[in-house]
Amino acid sequence: MVNRAKIKELLNESACSHSAHKKKGEGCDKPKPGLAAGGCAFDGAQISLFPYADAVHLVHGPQTCLGASWETRETKSSYSGRDHTVMGFTTGITTNDVIFGGDKRLVASIDYVVEHYKPEAIFVYSTCVTALVGDDMDMTCKLGQEKHGIPVVPVHAPGFVGGKNLGSRLAGEAVLEHLIGTAEPEFTTPYDINLIGDYNVTGDMWQYLPLFEKLGIRVLSSMSGDGRVGSIRTAHRAKLNVIVCTKSLITLTRKMQENYNIPWISVSFYGKRDTSDAIIQIATALNDPELLERAKALVAQEEAALEAKIAPYKALFAGKKAVLNTGGNKAWSIASGLQDLGIEVVATSIRKSTEDDIEKAREYLGPQGILMKAPASEQAKVIDEKGAHILLAGGRSLYTAIKKKISFIDVNQEKKVSYGGYNGLLNLAQDLYYAFNNPVFANVGRKAPWESKEF
Repeated sequence: MVNRAKIKELLNESACSHSAHKKKGEGCDKPKPGLAAGGCAFDGAQISLFPYADAVHLVHGPQTCLGASWETRETKSSYSGRDHTVMGFTTGITTNDVIFGGDKRLVASIDYVVEHYKPEAIFVYSTCVTALVGDDMDMTCKLGQEKHGIPVVPVHAPGFVGGKNLGSRLAGEAVLEHLIGTAEPEFTTPYDINLIGDYNVTGDMWQYLPLFEKLGIRVLSSMSGDGRVGSIRTAHRAKLNVIVCTKSLITLTRKMQENYNIPWISVSFYGKRDTSDAIIQIATALNDPELLERAKALVAQEEAALEAKIAPYKALFAGKKAVLNTGGNKAWSIASGLQDLGIEVVATSIRKSTEDDIEKAREYLGPQGILMKAPASEQAKVIDEKGAHILLAGGRSLYTAIKKKISFIDVNQEKKVSYGGYNGLLNLAQDLYYAFNNPVFANVGRKAPWESKEF
């Protein structure tokens, strides 16, 4: 059942830096009609939990809810067992279930999943229809867990409660209530951390995990890139929570600090500066002088090696200007990487960004940078006014780049190459080089021969 008090709490998160500047009782924007058009709460919850490949993700709702949400993001996994995310699971409720209740269908679906797929856990997602009908998902999941001896986790994030960011927070609440603290790790180390908010899109996590290994830092659990149900159950024994870029799961880290005394920091692994800063921040937070010295030495070594590789690209990119239309934390994190390559970021989209992200974007772009609130209608004008040479955005913005005859790179979750960590910045430099030298962007916008005056 959707808990209104829970929704209100999540919209008034005390750990958000902007909360101190708001009036009493004033929180994040409440759900408005049409808010879910860019992704609803159900979508956000699935994005946060889908990387758990050893769990089955069961959508309790009509088949269309599953069809519109399944595999929306390429989150890579090294799981050696049966990857359940390659399958879509739904109770597929019908009109009869709306009238008489869908609880029996959910019970049968849980039994079927356990018998045929034997997952480590089952996440059961409510949808608009089942939430409005009032199915007792909590009791059904509790009975299913007792019957089968595996976690059956209800995720109350129907689409109508709000957007993707809120859905991610609701997913964090479900994990905190039903999984974290329910098992103990085989052993612990002074350098155990939890990674929060990195979904390992195109393998971003795998770019910087080797750096942790060199320093002896162990990722005890991940929420949720390349995650495992067994490890997230032991997350309460970590020494530090590390939020990677996004603040959608900040409530989870704040409550883990209150419940388990685990401090948290927020970092980014996009670009050279931010990757180095993240490593130093983590080493500092773990409060070990020797570890900090080793981290500084590693950063110096990695930066020197990277600088030698990207120097030729920086010479080629001199004077280039970019417009960035992504949203969320990428509004500033990708801008950081572009700036490390010598490209001036003249504008970025903040349409889906939090207050914290907007502050960061302003910091990185400076007073002359444009923060676009309605990028779909603004980006073409900004390209002309600023003389931009490239647009980095999602696939829908490709046509703007074609019309303006400038280069284009898809940097949203549909991208196929990782831009995380030091090696990721080199990947970004290579993609930029190919984009700037690709003649298609100029040629495709040219007039046909029969339309020219010379014809």
